[in-house]
Amino acid sequence: MALNAPDLTKRPPRSPSVRLGGYVILPRLLDKGRATLARKNGEYIYDCPLDRRFVKFAGISAAALKKQLAEGKGDGEILKWINKASRTKPSHWEIAAWSAYQGQRVPSDVEVREFFHKIHKQIAPRRDDVATWFDLLDLDDHVTFGGKP
Repeated sequence: MALNAPDLTKRPPRSPSVRLGGYVILPRLLDKGRATLARKNGEYIYDCPLDRRFVKFAGISAAALKKQLAEGKGDGEILKWINKASRTKPSHWEIAAWSAYQGQRVPSDVEVREFFHKIHKQIAPRRDDVATWFDLLDLDDHVTFGGKP
C-alpha cells in the first residue's frame, strides 16, 4: 500500500496543536511515523518524548501504531484503530482536558527550562511570546524551513 508520507526534509510535520479525534499531537505523530517508514523523516524522531505522552494517554504502543501506518491507513482509519485498540479508552471530555493541558505545558524544572531557553535563544531571542512547548515547536519548525522568527 502507498504510505502518502510527507517529506520532512522539505517541510515540517503538522503542528502539535492540530487535532484529530480531539487529540493534539496525534497528527504530528502520524506525519513523523509515515515519514520514518518512507525514510523521509529528516531530523524528526518518531516515538520522541512528546509522542510518548500521546501513546501513553491513548493506551496504545508506538510500535503497534507504526505497523498500522505501514499498512497505508489514512488518518481516519488510524483514529478508528486507536479508539478500538486503546487500553485506556479515554472519554471525549478526558481527551479534551488532556489536549488542553498539553497545549499549555511549559518547561517543568530548572534543567528542562534551561534546555527550552537555549533553543529559544538560538532561534528567536527577541520573541517574547514563546512560552509553551507547542509555541517552541511551531517556531522551531518555521525557522528550520526558512521562516523568519
